[in-house]
Formats: sequence, structure tokens, C-alpha cells
Amino acid sequence: MTLHTQLSEGMHALGYNPGLETTKLETKLLMYLALIQKWNGVHNLTAIRSTETMLTHHIIDSLAVLPHISGAKIADIGSGAGLPGIPIAIMKPDWQVTLIESNKKKTAFQQQAKIELELDNIEIIADRAENYQTNTQFNTIISRALSSLNEFIKMSSHLGGNERQNLRYVAMKASKVEQEIDNLPDGYSVDKVVPLSVPGISAERHLIIVKQS
Repeated sequence: MTLHTQLSEGMHALGYNPGLETTKLETKLLMYLALIQKWNGVHNLTAIRSTETMLTHHIIDSLAVLPHISGAKIADIGSGAGLPGIPIAIMKPDWQVTLIESNKKKTAFQQQAKIELELDNIEIIADRAENYQTNTQFNTIISRALSSLNEFIKMSSHLGGNERQNLRYVAMKASKVEQEIDNLPDGYSVDKVVPLSVPGISAERHLIIVKQS
């Protein structure tokens, strides 16, 4: 099976209908995947080496969150190679996606991806999330395998702005992490736990969505 067929089948399973626009998005997603593969040999962007596994565990895994998050302003904390922020930006060109990553090699890759993929809706912040100051009113702050829920909220809670009641913190997790949920900071509670079915991945995937109480 080709990468294009694998991606098309994965996107169809996630509810994306075939068509010219979907084909264009698939092409851009595969260009992004090729960039990760190219840079990975030198900069160790990801521990995964197989391109097919990168497609399922990085690209399709990132796409699976889209029905469960709100735009149009997204912050991706500890975005690494731009996951899930860059796939989100590709699929939602009308959303503004801010990638926050302190590793300079990884932000250099993000800059290259932004240029080559012509992603004008991406802003790249080469800093730690807790140091980043902005007036942007984010709708969603998301992280992928970053840290505990407690640490995730603490490092990003100052990014909520004046509309925190509408803001959702979304953590992509391999399990429901009940103990982490029990240790949420005061003033925060779980809005919902969403089990994800990711095509090509048999392991558990969950979104833990947190709101300010």
C-alpha cells in the first residue's frame, strides 16, 4: 500500500470525504511527512524511523483530534516537529495556529515546514510555554505527550486571556490517566474524556479536555 493510499483510507475512516480539496490537503500532509523524514536523520525530530509508522502515529493521530477541538486560535504547547499543530494548520487554513517549542533545532524545522508548505496561518514561538506572553485569546491549548495534566495546565494557564471560561485545554494521552485527572490544579476540572479511534493504531488514545471551573 502506498503512503497516499494509506493516508486516504485513514482520512476516509476519520470522516473526510474524497474530493479535489481533500486530495490537495493529502498532498500537503505527505509533503510535511517527507520533510520530517528528511530532517529526522540529522536532527532526531522523532524516535519513529519508519515513514509508514510516522504517517499513522504522527499525521493521522493528529488529524483524529480535529472534530473535538474549537478554533480559530490554537496554541500547540511543546509542539516538537509541529505535532499536532502543523497537521491542524494544513487542514484548517482559516485557523491561526501558534507553535510553542523551546528546542531550537525543532523550531528551525518548523520554520522550514512553514516556508515550504506555505503555511501563512502558523506562528512559531521559540521559547518555553511558561515564558511566552501574548494578548491572543486562544480557543484551544493543546499538547501531545508533553507532561502530566497538572504541569500542562500550570505552564499554559497564563495564556487564557480574558475569555478563559470559553478556553479548553486538550491533552492527547495514551490512556485516561485517572491519577493525573485527580491531581488537576485548583480551579480546573475535566470537561470530557474522549476515546479516539485512530486508523492504523491499535493502542488506546484519549483526549482529556479540561476547562476552568
